Amino acid sequence: MKQLHFTKIAGLGLLFLGLAVLSACQVAQKGSRSKQSTHPEAKLGWKLGSQAYTFKEYTFAEAVDKIDSCNLRFVEAYPGQTIGGGIPGRMGPDMDASTRKAVLELLKVKNVQLMAFGVTGADSEADWTKLFEFAKAMGIQTITSEPNEKFLPFISNLCDKYQINLAIHNHPNPSQYWNPDIVLKASQEKSKRIGACADIGHWVRSGLDPVACLKTLEGRVFHLHMKDLHEKGRDGHDVHWGEGVSDIPGVIDELKRQNFKGGISAEYEYNWKENSKDVAASVVNFRKIISSKN
Repeated sequence: MKQLHFTKIAGLGLLFLGLAVLSACQVAQKGSRSKQSTHPEAKLGWKLGSQAYTFKEYTFAEAVDKIDSCNLRFVEAYPGQTIGGGIPGRMGPDMDASTRKAVLELLKVKNVQLMAFGVTGADSEADWTKLFEFAKAMGIQTITSEPNEKFLPFISNLCDKYQINLAIHNHPNPSQYWNPDIVLKASQEKSKRIGACADIGHWVRSGLDPVACLKTLEGRVFHLHMKDLHEKGRDGHDVHWGEGVSDIPGVIDELKRQNFKGGISAEYEYNWKENSKDVAASVVNFRKIISSKN
């Protein structure tokens, strides 16, 4: 009986120890998350994260780890990236229910939120519907795309039905949406959820002023691909934000003036194998610029 009594006491002790450890972990996790809300961009309603394409040399799971290492909590996934992390398949609407669940669990464990998906599109109304259904199931708020204009009325209806934004992305001239005037015209008389994914670097590559472009799209900027380039023109490559020619301080001022609320993806397309340190440095610079203007 004494042995049984001791065993019960030991068991209770282990139970209380386990509860204490769990409580400590929950407090630490809560503290980590609350710490994120103190970042200056969060106070402005900006979700600063990274395009997984920045880490295209790696799996999606590895990209999420790199995003976490850059002190970021949001990711914009892109179609076709190998998922990894023990999860078979590639990112995109063809993921089955079990794969989608596994990816969402991976993100939950890493404390990284899937905020956007793209740059992507579809060639039929059925495939556009499939894309929006996928986005809804994954909790994606914005699809970034360069859609064929003939689908825009149909996409407009999908945006309202699924309550998901379609942000038109700009590649450099002569791509379809290189000029913000074209994006603005395409979004007129459509759902208020059709707007722009402003790629700052590609505007600079097209010889455009990013601040002026943002002004043109006022009220329709839903998402950004943030870049700073070492020089103007098509040969410009990424440098740490605030150290190039993209006028990052001016971009920040304009976003604040517009009371922008939305996602900002780091898209660092240079030094591919080791660019997580470049993204981390850019994030530090970005937050310093915001703080210096408050």
